[in-house]
Amino acid sequence: MASSPEFVRFVCEQLAGAGRIRCKRMFGEYGLWCDGVFFATIEDGMLCLKITDAGRALLPGAEIVEPHEGARFLYVAELDDRDFLATLVQRTCAALTASRRRGGKR
Repeated sequence: MASSPEFVRFVCEQLAGAGRIRCKRMFGEYGLWCDGVFFATIEDGMLCLKITDAGRALLPGAEIVEPHEGARFLYVAELDDRDFLATLVQRTCAALTASRRRGGKR
């Protein structure tokens, strides 16, 4: 089931405190970037965060979902706390950027 444009707008507004959020249609759903770093997708009405140690630390009980074949993401169920979401996105992006500099996947 595709994500509604209203849900996508809501998620982007909730994440705005993290930095410059860009949303792009991808494969019938949406990819999310913060300050140029790809960090999440919105698929099937879910915010799906790339898995990092930083994300796992902030979402210790988060379910790991496979929104499309071969992809594993952390499901971000709670979308109401903008400050928490900003911290979550910033730390995830920092971890992804550091991993890229080291040449690793995560």
